[in-house]
Amino acid sequence: QVQVVESGGGLVQAGESLRLSCVASGSIFSMGWYRQAPGKEREFVAAISASGGNTDYVDRVKGRFTISRDNAKNVYLQMDSLKVEDTAVYYCAARLRPAFSSTLYRLRDEYNYWGQGTQVTVSS
Repeated sequence: QVQVVESGGGLVQAGESLRLSCVASGSIFSMGWYRQAPGKEREFVAAISASGGNTDYVDRVKGRFTISRDNAKNVYLQMDSLKVEDTAVYYCAARLRPAFSSTLYRLRDEYNYWGQGTQVTVSS
């Protein structure tokens, strides 16, 4: 049974930084981060390939957020220059892939496993 666990959320002021972490048990995965604000759809934020060589971001976080991984199972989302509109529950998602895979995924249905989410609140 694959488990995906996020951590690192919290309350910060606008302009500050947070780093989210995600650990996926089991094998090797392509990973993604999503977020859901109250009353809104869950939206794609960033993705990283199983190989770690490719990354993808939604336009509104480009230049502020950085997705990275230090091995096959640990993935991070460094969030700098946070804005009030970044407030949301952030979810980590995983899809089993070979370690050499450079494929990226944006669609929610493309991910097989999801974490429970971690709250990020940015105050003005």
